[in-house]
Amino acid sequence: MSIDPALTVDLAPRPRLRIPTHLGVIMDGNGRWAKARGKMRTEGHIEGVKALRNLVEFCINYGVPYVTVFSFSSENWTRPKDEISFIFNLLRRFVASDLQRLIRNNVRVRIIGSRSGLEPSLVRLIDDVEAKTVGNTGLVLVVAFNYGGKAEIVDAARELAREVAAGRLTPDDITEERIAASLYTAGLPDPDLIIRTSGEQRISNFLLWQAAYAEFVFLDENWPDFNEASFIKVLETYALRDRRFGGIEAKRP
Repeated sequence: MSIDPALTVDLAPRPRLRIPTHLGVIMDGNGRWAKARGKMRTEGHIEGVKALRNLVEFCINYGVPYVTVFSFSSENWTRPKDEISFIFNLLRRFVASDLQRLIRNNVRVRIIGSRSGLEPSLVRLIDDVEAKTVGNTGLVLVVAFNYGGKAEIVDAARELAREVAAGRLTPDDITEERIAASLYTAGLPDPDLIIRTSGEQRISNFLLWQAAYAEFVFLDENWPDFNEASFIKVLETYALRDRRFGGIEAKRP
């Protein structure tokens, strides 16, 4: 008797999924996705927002407590002005269309990065999103916007230097814990896992301090192509990692 190929089951052993407490995502490749299809870069950014919506859904469904996405870096200001303006308007449209959905799904939004130099209307929008979701107790969605890891550490160092100059701290009071509490991510756990799409294998100034012991997974696909199969593949890869944190024995979260 022949078997319908559609009814066959893949019996190959699969690793169990391990769910990170905090997932970091460098959403790279929108422009490359568009170029490969003969489309404008702006169309790639639109598709990238759709992939972000899906990521939030995956994190909720699979029980990821925290996710930080790299949406706009402090270095992205060197891009063409028209593209920057489009990205900002896309952010506004995303908030307008998705805020109520995030609230219904108990998602808290935190936006980290420098507010300096941003249009006042954009700062008000950021403040409004954070205020309207601050009481939510589900997934914490952290959006790194106008963010750079080096600038974050510099801002923390300046804050601590002011405390020392004012006599509220001594140099010996400055510990790793003090520095962590002065970062934009204060109160958040460090990422367990950071993924980057588009085939690039670098961190690009993302969560430099926080990523000291993070696992990294680099995917060849561009961000708009990231789907649930990609997400599961990442979790399977993460499950195979032995996290030693500088020690000998592997530790499991």
